[in-house]
Amino acid sequence: MAKVISLINLKGGVGKTTLTVALAEFMAAVYGLKVLVIDIDPQTNSTVALIDEHEWKRRNVRGQTLLSVFKDSVNKYPVFSADEAIIKDVSNVGGGIKGLDLLPSSIDLIEFQDEVLYKGKGVTQDSVMQLRNAIADRINEYDMVMIDCPPDLGLFTQNGLLISDYYLIPVVPDILSTYGIPQIVQRINRFKKNTASKISPLGLVVSKYRAQASVHKGQLHRLKSSAVKLGYQRVFSTIIPENNQSAAAMDYSASYQNLQEKYSYNRPYQEYRQLTEEVLKYVKR
Repeated sequence: MAKVISLINLKGGVGKTTLTVALAEFMAAVYGLKVLVIDIDPQTNSTVALIDEHEWKRRNVRGQTLLSVFKDSVNKYPVFSADEAIIKDVSNVGGGIKGLDLLPSSIDLIEFQDEVLYKGKGVTQDSVMQLRNAIADRINEYDMVMIDCPPDLGLFTQNGLLISDYYLIPVVPDILSTYGIPQIVQRINRFKKNTASKISPLGLVVSKYRAQASVHKGQLHRLKSSAVKLGYQRVFSTIIPENNQSAAAMDYSASYQNLQEKYSYNRPYQEYRQLTEEVLKYVKR
């Protein structure tokens, strides 16, 4: 049975997409797991990090993205097909990593969400079940499912949370990136109670860490000491330092023979591999 992890932070720029993609690639390539990435962020960053932008555009025009999951709820004739939308063996490593699949996002989700809000429909019990209903027949073909959520707790994020076993919060250890953590935990606890979902906190992953920055050191200490009290369970031991290679690795136009080449042969390759091992250790499979 698949284990599902949503990655979420209310602030952008914390390395959420990089972490989603890296964990998925290492789980598939190093640990031999069958992994599905679901990109529910309208920014489509995970999507274009794993497939060519022209391929994404072609699929978007044909309705072979996550957008169709939500449009089907208002259209008379449903068009979404998981078989057609899920792209197999994605990544810019080795021409694609076997066992790593993608359900791509669409920038048109922004317009759809605005339309829903404009019509005053809001988020309902039925509307947060759309993703679950759409992929119910396929999800358990995978060992792990990684969901890249937008930086909010709206309709799309709630669809991801409903099917998730865990949520993971990537943070940069500064004031702005960590300020909303209690709100995330509280809102998800309330969502869990209201929907009877099974989601639990997996922990915080510190990224873009600058060892020489006193603010980062101080915030890291506070995050570790507050983990149980604030309810996010733990701060992962593996810390992802600030580096240019991680950002460059998300450019699909560059191709790599293996993960060592993509993430550099020393760092951050070792950090991502260690973090993947640590995440899998805490996931009950």
